[in-house]
Amino acid sequence: MKQLFYFILLLAGFSSIHSCKDMVDEDGNPLIDLNGNGGLIGARALYREVTDADTIAEYHYSGLLLTKVITDSASITDVMYSGDKVSKINFNGFLDSDHDGTLDTDSISYSQLFTYGNNGRLTSISENRWIYRRDPAVPPATLGPQVLFRKTKSLYTLGYNATTNKLESIVMINGPEAPATPFVYTDYSKTAYTYLGDNVSKVVREYGPMNNGVITTTVTKKYSYEYFNYDNRISPYSLLPSAYKISVLLSTEENDMRSLILSPNNPKRFTITDLMVPIPTPVIYSTNFNYDPQTYMTRGFGVYYFYKPL
Repeated sequence: MKQLFYFILLLAGFSSIHSCKDMVDEDGNPLIDLNGNGGLIGARALYREVTDADTIAEYHYSGLLLTKVITDSASITDVMYSGDKVSKINFNGFLDSDHDGTLDTDSISYSQLFTYGNNGRLTSISENRWIYRRDPAVPPATLGPQVLFRKTKSLYTLGYNATTNKLESIVMINGPEAPATPFVYTDYSKTAYTYLGDNVSKVVREYGPMNNGVITTTVTKKYSYEYFNYDNRISPYSLLPSAYKISVLLSTEENDMRSLILSPNNPKRFTITDLMVPIPTPVIYSTNFNYDPQTYMTRGFGVYYFYKPL
């Protein structure tokens, strides 16, 4: 289960001691301290996610709207709006597509367009993705040029529970684009969400091939992600737009372990299970949380969260 290595490395590699660097935001405002004795009163925004080693995400805003996210020091996500709704997200940088704990050497760009129904709910996301690979260097150059390696197109359709109005499913279809070749969707995935109250308790995602653009019943991969022991405190991710959070889950084909970002509270334990093996065995991860006086979570699963006033 190669995609599990990422979390094994992530959780094993973080210590409980945080380096006290960059304790202000880009405007020079002090961030919430980590010892639980400080805190913000009033409106706030999530500003940084920090580990012992580095800042892994930094969020930038225009007024109340999230507009840019910087990750891994070299990757930038730009968030655009129509009114107060996310209408487009562009990503340029590097991803860990196989979740082995190392960023891919291929650079990736994708553009996602968001469509909403008459009730204002997000109903679909269309995506174009470009993967660039570096050709061998020609002396005396030390680095070869980045050239387009693959281009793909994806469509995500979101379904909601008629009673609760909660996100219930995401169906993805995608395929490669090639010059002078008719485009055909070749692969699919189906994701199902289960809730305990308002929190996501289980996510199951299956993958398979399509036949002439039609979803088949063949399943080649299937994983389950379950979340337990939710607290009654506030998740840092509750401050981010839901459309952006869904975009994060779709940034790689197997990023569903991060589905906890959809929940308003924080799970103290989660499991990942490969359902295709003869005897599925969950891999279990657990943590304790720290909170600030306003009950926002400030530390969990080896990540520290900083906030800024709005």
